[in-house]
Amino acid sequence: MKKCVIIMNPNSGKKKKIKTYEKFYDLSRKYGYDLEIIFTKRKAHATEIMKELPNDIDLVLSGGGDGTLNEIVTGNTLREKKLVIAPLPLGSTNDVGSMYGLDKSIYENFEMILKGQPKSIDVCFINNTPFVYVACFGDYLDLAYSTPRALKEKYGKLAYIFYGLKQLKNNLHHYNIKYTIDGVEHEGTYSFIFITNSSRIGGQNDVYYDVKLDDDKFEVAFANINSKKEVFKLLVLINSIEIKDIPGVDYFQTNNLKIEFSEEPNISWGIDGEEFISKEKEYEFRMEKNMKMQVPKGSIKKLFKN
Repeated sequence: MKKCVIIMNPNSGKKKKIKTYEKFYDLSRKYGYDLEIIFTKRKAHATEIMKELPNDIDLVLSGGGDGTLNEIVTGNTLREKKLVIAPLPLGSTNDVGSMYGLDKSIYENFEMILKGQPKSIDVCFINNTPFVYVACFGDYLDLAYSTPRALKEKYGKLAYIFYGLKQLKNNLHHYNIKYTIDGVEHEGTYSFIFITNSSRIGGQNDVYYDVKLDDDKFEVAFANINSKKEVFKLLVLINSIEIKDIPGVDYFQTNNLKIEFSEEPNISWGIDGEEFISKEKEYEFRMEKNMKMQVPKGSIKKLFKN
């Protein structure tokens, strides 16, 4: 019998009532898996668990939000033998899981994964720290990790809106940046930076219409937004056209990016919904292709090139 592990974050997002875990075991046996559930106890614990799992595990599921999945990917990068992983969405936003079509009940999602197919995925890095789907920089983008957990547990996605309305009183900052893409140097003044490998960001679907998760490229968008009014305009336009076609956005596809700020930034990057604390002025982005994600078969044609 194959072996399956769920690394479960009991504190992810809006609390869901899982009265019994017996159905997880029943479904696992139905699809030929012997299941073990391991609960995390602290931040970054999923990374430790993932790193130490035996090599004979056939599938590891991330029972949590995008941040938990990031921890599991991080632990997997530290292994000599990489294991096949998969998201089991339990967070507030669940961008990665929703992108894969895992937007049904917990048990339906679990069954879709067990019936799924492992696919090679591109894993991005910022200064040697991996991220699954997004690294972003700019004002208001800290909502994913700054919104109080009590609000997320009570209101789910709405918590970000409630907390975000308070943040709008803050001023919008701009940063002078030099950046090199595939050896070509550029420079400009920008308020927002997005490096992504996803069609869904911050709960917004189809930010990019034709993202492939195995094309050895990530999407890069530098936005020069000058006012809060333009921020709202950007959000409206994203619902009707691709972000790369919006005025004031410089768009690239690459797997080799270097960014240098003229001064040390006064805010943090956000990666996969969590804060990336760094005092550096220079950042290097790269990609590796040595990990597999088990995904529902219905998402393969849309999201994968091969």
